[in-house]
Amino acid sequence: MLLDAASLYFRAFYGVPTSVTGPHGRPVNAVRGFLDMTARLVVAHSPARLVACWDDDWRPAFRVAALPSYKAHRVAPAGGEEVPDELGPQVPVLVEVLAAAGLTRVGAPGYEADDVIGTLATRARGPVDVVTGDRDLFQLVDDARDVRVLYTNRGINDLEFVDEAAVAAKYGIPGRSYADFAVLRGDPSDGLPGVSGVGAKTAAALINEFGSLAGIREAAARTTVPRAPLTAAVLKKLHAAADYLDAAPEVVAVVTTIDLPPVDGALPREPADAEALAALAEAHGLESSVRRLGSALGWDQG
Repeated sequence: MLLDAASLYFRAFYGVPTSVTGPHGRPVNAVRGFLDMTARLVVAHSPARLVACWDDDWRPAFRVAALPSYKAHRVAPAGGEEVPDELGPQVPVLVEVLAAAGLTRVGAPGYEADDVIGTLATRARGPVDVVTGDRDLFQLVDDARDVRVLYTNRGINDLEFVDEAAVAAKYGIPGRSYADFAVLRGDPSDGLPGVSGVGAKTAAALINEFGSLAGIREAAARTTVPRAPLTAAVLKKLHAAADYLDAAPEVVAVVTTIDLPPVDGALPREPADAEALAALAEAHGLESSVRRLGSALGWDQG
């Protein structure tokens, strides 16, 4: 089980009131929510291994170089990612708690959590569940390799199980075509403009007719007599977006070849540092969440 950590702690932050505070009076809602979600996932799905995948770089330089608008609207005035004031200080606490608990956390300099997830999912020799609220990771679903997404759109207690059939049913495209679909349609949440005037329906029709973005562009380059779905209007839009279509695939594609060291991810049979974990739980009012996590992991808590 690969957790898209930022996706989950943002969901926890917005799903649990900031009135949930520690003894110091500061919010701990994101930390408590993340730990509680992890406990529920372990109980419900019994993963043999679990990795919290981290954004060491939320806006990698190689993606910005290809498409400067990538996540540009989420850059804070002082630089870095714009994060709610009550959330920012909670992230280092979560890092400490995960370390003390012995849960594996993996990031890679210059890459997003998506890329860590893509690399670990590609390496895996058995079934993989990716837990995320990010549709970009739908491109990783692979029935042959038993890779699926547990999509948190409806919440952690009502996950949407996304495999190739689910992608096909939702978007009307072949199950492995989500990345090409996303390039064409765009995604405002990531600053990805898409091809102006080409919506989801037209994008799906083009992919179904020509198989891939490369196939669509090849057909557009040689078409002399426009016909649906490659009408004269669509051709004009594709030609106008040529520079974007040159750059966007590198931005959208999840990297699956990061040079990561071996990652075990085995669930800890006991805390890595019980004393530190107890101290963190007391300092931040996390005792109940830590107990629930320990119970899910089968720790003897006396």
